[in-house]
Amino acid sequence: MAMSYITEKHILDRELKKGSAELLILSLIEDQPRHGYDIGNLIEQRSGGLLRFNVASLYPLLYRLEKRGWIQGRWVEKPGQRRRRYYRLTPEGKKVLAAQRISWREFVEAINRIIGMEHA
Repeated sequence: MAMSYITEKHILDRELKKGSAELLILSLIEDQPRHGYDIGNLIEQRSGGLLRFNVASLYPLLYRLEKRGWIQGRWVEKPGQRRRRYYRLTPEGKKVLAAQRISWREFVEAINRIIGMEHA
């Protein structure tokens, strides 16, 4: 029973993370351009360590978002540091972020109504 719960919890966590990954990334680069490593660290820090994105999943997602035209990357070289790709929101990305925030808020409110929790 305990093992089944852990497996089911892992699958649910993975699906929730997958479903919210775009929203998290777009939100973090809304105010300032960031590179992938910084995005990953911020997600982990702000979630209190509950959410982590490894390189194998984060960078392909960044490339997909860039291909969709929601973010734009630019290589930056600083003296004494290795070259990094900084991502910023495009005007289309800002529209997508606004829509995703509304959808996420509605989703969370609906779940809270179903499970009997007060609005967050």
